[in-house]
Amino acid sequence: MNLIVICPHFDPDVAPTGVVMTSIAEHLAELGHRLHVVTALPWYELHRVEPAWSGRMIRHQDTEWGRVTRVHPFPTDKTNIPARAVAFSGFTAISTLAALVSRSRPDAVLAMSPPLILGPAGCAVARLRSIPFVFNIQDVYPDVAIEVGAITNPHVIAAAEMLERVTYGAADAVTVLSQDLQANVEAKLVAASDPAAATKVRVIPNFIDTEAIQPGPRENAYRREHGLTGRTVVMYAGNLGYSQSVELLLDAAVALAHDRSVVFVINGGGSARPGLEQRARDLDNVRFVGLQPRARLGEVLAAADLHVVPLRGGLARSSVPSKLYSILAAGRPIVASVDRDTEVARTVEAADAGIAVGPDDPEAFTEAIRRMLASPSDAERRGRSGRRFVEGWASPAAVARSYEDLFTELIERPRGLHRR
Repeated sequence: MNLIVICPHFDPDVAPTGVVMTSIAEHLAELGHRLHVVTALPWYELHRVEPAWSGRMIRHQDTEWGRVTRVHPFPTDKTNIPARAVAFSGFTAISTLAALVSRSRPDAVLAMSPPLILGPAGCAVARLRSIPFVFNIQDVYPDVAIEVGAITNPHVIAAAEMLERVTYGAADAVTVLSQDLQANVEAKLVAASDPAAATKVRVIPNFIDTEAIQPGPRENAYRREHGLTGRTVVMYAGNLGYSQSVELLLDAAVALAHDRSVVFVINGGGSARPGLEQRARDLDNVRFVGLQPRARLGEVLAAADLHVVPLRGGLARSSVPSKLYSILAAGRPIVASVDRDTEVARTVEAADAGIAVGPDDPEAFTEAIRRMLASPSDAERRGRSGRRFVEGWASPAAVARSYEDLFTELIERPRGLHRR
């Protein structure tokens, strides 16, 4: 089949959602499908278009499996919500046009959120071409933006929630990462009296490539490069945005400053990093490291003795950090600070891979880190347990087959059953 994919990031961009969509696309291609991916010019790491890709508003790249069209994302300061809205609108408008004029004869459209506005883009392309539309939800917006206080204007919130409901209603299927997100979206469809609410929302979890990410030696090139040799490393690796309560790691660094063998590493970039660096300026047991190339992910994860996954309260029912599964694949233990009885907490506990505590609780978080560091043998056991658990998790190929099955189901529906 021929597919149009509209997404905010794609290889070589290093954004987590870009890594996810790139792998899904590659494995769909291996199944024999053709794709036209419409995405942004690489910009995630520098928060501006990378120099090698600048100079043109739109770039096309033909591949063995189809085409990638990259358009300018108009990057702006994340804290400037009106400017971001304008930027997203510009990116979405050009992406929609690029998908509409695709020279392929598509059988279905897949669009990814966030940003939420790519949903209407996918819907428009699908309706004008009379083909099914699948909306992939990585994080539920605007819920996440509301919880972290990024959106406070009631009129903006109402408009975003209306856009969300309309897009869910217009989609032929909505895919989410966990049962928590499924319940979230289904509740909104039920509230909107959508007759397909019970069957429209499908759980297709993000995958982990356990062949690409495997347990490796702690003392590696990453440690040598950043002066971590011989230290006990507690690491946060990922985006530094407003959803992640990484300041908890700084609280733990203060509490454990007396132990000179322990160093806290914050590996990543994002809008929250300047504030974190300012707060940590007097902490000599904290190191900041920039985003690393995708190819070094396994090495970065292996360099830690303990990883942390901190998510602000209220967000775990709207967001599932993909880093969780990568850490498990690397065979390292975890301390998670998340809402109780949600996907991350349940996974950590089911895998016996670490400790999950409630969100936004510095004392509980620090105590969990202390417990893990006090028993290195138990921490290693938990890391091995997490690896065994994730070896049975969905592979990239399995996730691609799930999408293939879903597209096939929708394409084979009688035409009158597709939404218009």
